[in-house]
Amino acid sequence: MDNPLSRLVPNLFGEYPNSFIKLVDIVSANSDLEREELTPLLWKAYEFGDIHHEGQKRRSGKPYYSHCVSVAQKLASWKMDTTTIIAGLLHDTVEDTDVTVDMLRNEFGDDLANLVDGVTKLGGIQFSSRKEKQAGNFMKMLLSVAKDLRVVIIKFADRLHNMETIKYMPKIKQHRIAVETRDVYVPLAHRLGMFSVKAQLEDIVFSILNPKAYKDLSSKIKSSKKQRDIFINGFIGPVDKELKNYNISPKVFGRSKSYASIHGKMIKRDTTFEEIYDLYAIRIIVDKIEQCYLALGIVHSLYNPIQGRFKDFIANPKSNGYQSVHTTVVDPKGKKIEIQIRTTEMDETAEIGVAKHWVYKGNKSSDVDKNVKWLRELLEILQNESADPKEFMDLLKIDLYKEEIFVFTPAGDLIQLPIGSSPVDFAFQVHTQVGMHCMGAKINHSVVPLNTKLTNGDMVEIITSKKQMPSYGWQKFIVTSKARNQINRYLKKIQDEESVKLGEEMLTKTLRRMKMLKDIEEFRDNFHRFGYSDKNALLKAIGSGVITIRDMLLKLRPQEEDIHKSTEEEESSKFFDFARSKSKGIILDGIDNLMVNFGKCCNPIPGDELIGFITRGRGITVHQSACKSLPLLSHESDRLITVEWNVKSSDNFDVRLRVVGQDYKGALKDMSECISKQNVNIASVDITVKESVSIAHFIVQVNNNRQLNRLIRKMTKLKNIDYVERAGR
Repeated sequence: MDNPLSRLVPNLFGEYPNSFIKLVDIVSANSDLEREELTPLLWKAYEFGDIHHEGQKRRSGKPYYSHCVSVAQKLASWKMDTTTIIAGLLHDTVEDTDVTVDMLRNEFGDDLANLVDGVTKLGGIQFSSRKEKQAGNFMKMLLSVAKDLRVVIIKFADRLHNMETIKYMPKIKQHRIAVETRDVYVPLAHRLGMFSVKAQLEDIVFSILNPKAYKDLSSKIKSSKKQRDIFINGFIGPVDKELKNYNISPKVFGRSKSYASIHGKMIKRDTTFEEIYDLYAIRIIVDKIEQCYLALGIVHSLYNPIQGRFKDFIANPKSNGYQSVHTTVVDPKGKKIEIQIRTTEMDETAEIGVAKHWVYKGNKSSDVDKNVKWLRELLEILQNESADPKEFMDLLKIDLYKEEIFVFTPAGDLIQLPIGSSPVDFAFQVHTQVGMHCMGAKINHSVVPLNTKLTNGDMVEIITSKKQMPSYGWQKFIVTSKARNQINRYLKKIQDEESVKLGEEMLTKTLRRMKMLKDIEEFRDNFHRFGYSDKNALLKAIGSGVITIRDMLLKLRPQEEDIHKSTEEEESSKFFDFARSKSKGIILDGIDNLMVNFGKCCNPIPGDELIGFITRGRGITVHQSACKSLPLLSHESDRLITVEWNVKSSDNFDVRLRVVGQDYKGALKDMSECISKQNVNIASVDITVKESVSIAHFIVQVNNNRQLNRLIRKMTKLKNIDYVERAGR
């Protein structure tokens, strides 16, 4: 137990607390500074934190400051610089004590104050939900990373120690923290190359979220340990001996997989514990890169390699900086085992990732590590957008856990992409403008659809056109956050512009019919009364159905409510003329089909009585007035508008017919001829027969409902046809 007097006057008694001595030992082993220089520097921070956390306890009953010291010790073991270690000691002072960032700045300098501020959670801001608060905290943390990568490294040390002591938390809180760690911290550690941290976090999360499976797996691993050790030692012996014959002094050892990794493979492959061949891997650590390839040749000469199981991450490093040669071989008894070969430096990088890359120069903070390109792109998205917390969390999850493939440009440049990427993802990775104007693609000199999935080693060529712009269809197959963000931004801009046009049209026409057009500026200029920042924001809300003219009138002129009610019928009269053509799409007073949709439930065609429903966020959806799916809610009646057709007589529209009757030889021929005689084209046909009853579905192309009704009457008169009806979706 630490002597309390030593904490107050260590210089007089010549004795420091044991936890402080342990910290100094770890730091001095990895620092260029002498122990005599480090001790007073670290003690100043240690004492400052200890005094301000005085009296605070953890749930375990230990002093709260013991957590801060453990975080600093982890950072020291990762060979971080002294300022980062001190920030670990003080990372909770601003959040949990009366210390301010300015106090830290005055006491320890700008660099440390900025680090602690980056790690500190958001305070004094009201969030609508726990998820929004969580997203806000991650956004702030990652934006701090834009200034200094060490912020996220401190955050990992903090989270890792909290997870190691999570057993003292209530079960509900354990579960919530474990889910958060699984969804964000584990994949983030994976992408930052911090595989040791990732494995530790994964195993703790696994033990909390699936305790039974964790206990069963732990029991099996412990019971098979002796057998595994015999196998590993027998495998290592010949490799180690042969390497030494070539004057290579390797470090060869077996490395067991994490519990979570083994369990994941059992689920993914639907196999038992005994059938998982890569429960552990043999790791060979050498001094130089050229020795890696020599060691690979020796391993392949001793054991048969498995085709397709060789990966060279030394020549093509992962985006998080990971480098190693991987191969899987079979021993004489037919047992498979994975081999990883790398240098000592590569091994350190593989364990602590970006922490190994950190280079501290003078008193200047480094930019985000160049090896972590994906993180810089994610930060760029955050800084360019007034990002919605939910959208941010979705972006984060999309981008964090993707394994990589390597593809090439026609010039031979290597591009790294997530598995499942399309040529559109490739185009955006090359350059944003290439992606925006991507019209087609060639893979290995062959023209392919834009939704084709790329594979390792593909050579990709993008065909561009200045007239081509992103479409909604691209959203279905793109996987990279860069492509998704740029496409969403463009489509949202277009949709917002169309909403503003539609909102202006709705406001003008409604006020004109109510003989209030002269007051239009009063409605536009009072945007602040409805909670909008400017006129366009208000018009966009009207166009997208978020607010109605009735809502505005009741707020601006509540005394005229009776006048408004008397005009409701007039408001819902002929509101818009619009055309719907298969070739040209939908036209709504010059507004294209981005904001107008037709209900698939009833599929209206010219001649049908129509009604439009202003759908929140999606513009107008047009239905047949008798459609059963139409949301005719009394409190939403002001969102219903009457619409009418304005089409050419030559325009064709698809209609689905359901024909039920007795099956007989030539039935389909008779139905097809009947349709053809009415000068109607058949776009599709599907027919099934069950117990002599045939059910045929035709998609026919008609000009209007008069032609359709005539066709139905003619088909009903055919031999053995029971009935013909118009079918919805």
